[in-house]
Amino acid sequence: QVQLVESGGGSVQAGGSLRLSCAVSGYTSRRYCMGWFRQAPGKGREGVAGIDSDGTTVYADSVKDRFTISQDNAKNTLYLQMNKLKPEDTATYYCAAGYPSYRAGCFLLRRDQYSYWGQGTQVTVSS
Repeated sequence: QVQLVESGGGSVQAGGSLRLSCAVSGYTSRRYCMGWFRQAPGKGREGVAGIDSDGTTVYADSVKDRFTISQDNAKNTLYLQMNKLKPEDTATYYCAAGYPSYRAGCFLLRRDQYSYWGQGTQVTVSS
């Protein structure tokens, strides 16, 4: 049974930083797609950043040069370092895991790429 547990959310002023963590258990495949998504009140869930088992990373335009996705395979943990936070980054952040397709690999910012989701962690950025 795959489980994803996020942590590290909180409240911060604009311009500040937070690091989110996602502890992954039960995922046994050596090939994977991993991503961070967020959902603000009244809005849909959007892809923020993703990484695959080849080390390829993808970012949404809105977070490029501010957010960094990384992983520690020894700890089975996914991270999202968020710098220069803005009020519009306020949302619930979710990590997700899924299996790459044989031919196409991972569509890292697409919701339908992912089969497993965490419960979410709240990030609030005040101006």
